[in-house]
Amino acid sequence: MASPDPSALDAIARSVGERGERNVTLRPFTTFRIGGPADLLVRAQTIADLELLRAALDDVDSSAAGIGLLVIGQGSNLLVSDDGFRGVVIMLSGEFEEITIHEADRDGEEAVVSAGGAVKLPVLARRTVAAGLRGLEWMVGVPGSVGGAVRMNAGGHGSDVRASLASAYVFSLRGDAAGFREVDPDTLELGYRRSAVQTDEIVAGASFRLVTDGGPGAETGATGDAELREIVRWRREHQPGGANCGSVFTNPPGDSAGRLIDAAGLKGFRRGTASVSEKHANFIQADEGGSAADVVALIGDIRQRVLETFGIDLHPEVRTAGFGPDLQREAPFDPHPIPSPGAST
Repeated sequence: MASPDPSALDAIARSVGERGERNVTLRPFTTFRIGGPADLLVRAQTIADLELLRAALDDVDSSAAGIGLLVIGQGSNLLVSDDGFRGVVIMLSGEFEEITIHEADRDGEEAVVSAGGAVKLPVLARRTVAAGLRGLEWMVGVPGSVGGAVRMNAGGHGSDVRASLASAYVFSLRGDAAGFREVDPDTLELGYRRSAVQTDEIVAGASFRLVTDGGPGAETGATGDAELREIVRWRREHQPGGANCGSVFTNPPGDSAGRLIDAAGLKGFRRGTASVSEKHANFIQADEGGSAADVVALIGDIRQRVLETFGIDLHPEVRTAGFGPDLQREAPFDPHPIPSPGAST
């Protein structure tokens, strides 16, 4: 993997000052708890911090200098290479952790809620339910952030971000696009675990249009609190804890990735320090001090076995950082090429 221009990194570090830190291990910032260091970690607490970083990237022509960009939210859908990430990692905090319920817009049936990109999804779910609003209960079981959820159109329990998203606030770190802009859902092109958000863009926040508890669209006879409790109970019963990234593969049309992996006899299958969960086959567990290379190899093993057994090529939804020629790759990714059934190798 090519390294960025060290003098350009030094210049960026000087420009962002105390907001940046060199050679920071990324293990604590992903739910896999594996991966190497980042050349430069920048913690942005305000839009002004992002504008400062954008200016620093422009000053050194960061694209030409080979400086990759990686935005980390809660790190729940991210696998970082053992070699780390050669570039700038950005994490949001401060004003990006704020939630605003726009009471002036509440009309008895709907209300608008704004949340910063760093807001944790379970926190947003509980805050909105406590305010008598429905539509984001599914978020209580997803250990991600608002920014990451918009970026991948996260979802669960019959809903997703697209179902209630009013707009997203996107900040471009480089390029011709305006630094900060409001983007409507259609422009985001939200699909199954995907969006049009680019690697040099940050979802700084989002607004959601929710219904009042008992209003149109709310489930009759079920309170928001009851639904939160049921989702938490279901998750604990059916999904493992520990070091994992959540679901590894997207579900193929009309089927379940977990069912296919289980039926292929892979529950408990191990590759080095990584293993398929005994509790849910679409989860990969990483051992303490484990290796990202083992996780990538196991993803390849799973895809190959399911392809050979059922003729279905599973696609990972986990994002990767620091692997191969690209400094960041978006899901789905190929740990190694897998031919279609019947194709020559």
